[in-house]
Amino acid sequence: MAAKPTLISASTDLEYMRAALSLAARGLGDTWPNPAVGCIIVKDGVVVGRGWTQSGGRPHAEADALKRAGSNAKGATAYVTLEPCCHEGRGPPCTQSLIAAGISRVVVATTDPDPRMSGEGLALLRKAGVEVVKGVGKVAADDLNTGFFTRVLKQRPMFALKTATSLDGRIALASGESKWITGPRSRALVQAIRAKFDAIMVGSETVLHDDPDLTCRVDGYAGRPKVRVVLDRRLRTSSGHKLVQTAKQIPTWIYTRPTASEDAAMSARQLREAGVEVVEIDNQDDLGFLAGVTADLAARGLTRVLVEGGGHVVASLVRTQIISEVYWFRGGQILGGDARAGIGPLGLDRLADSAQFKRHETLLLNDQNGGGDTLDILSV
Repeated sequence: MAAKPTLISASTDLEYMRAALSLAARGLGDTWPNPAVGCIIVKDGVVVGRGWTQSGGRPHAEADALKRAGSNAKGATAYVTLEPCCHEGRGPPCTQSLIAAGISRVVVATTDPDPRMSGEGLALLRKAGVEVVKGVGKVAADDLNTGFFTRVLKQRPMFALKTATSLDGRIALASGESKWITGPRSRALVQAIRAKFDAIMVGSETVLHDDPDLTCRVDGYAGRPKVRVVLDRRLRTSSGHKLVQTAKQIPTWIYTRPTASEDAAMSARQLREAGVEVVEIDNQDDLGFLAGVTADLAARGLTRVLVEGGGHVVASLVRTQIISEVYWFRGGQILGGDARAGIGPLGLDRLADSAQFKRHETLLLNDQNGGGDTLDILSV
């Protein structure tokens, strides 16, 4: 029997969906390989349950919200930012849970992009007599889960670039000195940006020169550690680097070429003994190597990767046109042409071939002395 339409205004639906999207955003960077989803359950104009996908992807947002709603879920409306799942996993399908709880109406922002399941969850709800409304807040919901959608449809994660440069686009002096081009407010904001990504990617040059730990140091952050990804085709990362020393506590994946020499094989063995996952990509070409890396990251479930340099790695990603977002911090210095560039050579012959980004926001990050940095946030 078809569900009898409920008389709720479109503006009311959108208001509750925006609240559900706000909940979903809490899980960004911590739910992979699952999407970040939010759910709000409303009965007689009162929110009786709310939830979002928890760390590691379980429980799902719907299960979280239904648990809080309890018996109040019967006859209520569920606002869900992504089509409820309809397949068995580590728990029952969310469609089944919603039906069993007596939910009478489900408002969905966007459908699951997986062609094997897209629309099937909604069909099962309708078949059970649940009223279904879809497309409320779709643009915002699609944007929120760009990483998950990209992994499903393109078999790679979504990549964003974070760089901190001087006014003339330099990340360090010729000597390698770079601390600090940007100030403490910028560095604190970088940690908040890291919190919304599954992994942080750098090249071997960054490891060799900066010896970073690539952790998320936001007060109150309780999610999983960020996966640390290093592109190191010559396998120059050693046991003396911070990434290796903490690899048994924090996932650390080093991508390299096949270890043909005895020295390379020994280095790989030592890294693995220290807890590093060494992944060999059998492709000598720069772009082919990168394609192999991105496909492997997706196969492992990563959806959102923040790239933090250096210039060679960034240039390779720009050439492949897979950077979706840019967080560009600028200090007030000018370092000159002999300093190290934030982006390496691209080999462009025409301006029309350059990567194009749209600026969404510019923030002025003032310090106590009246100076400060700027942050430009851009996307394709």
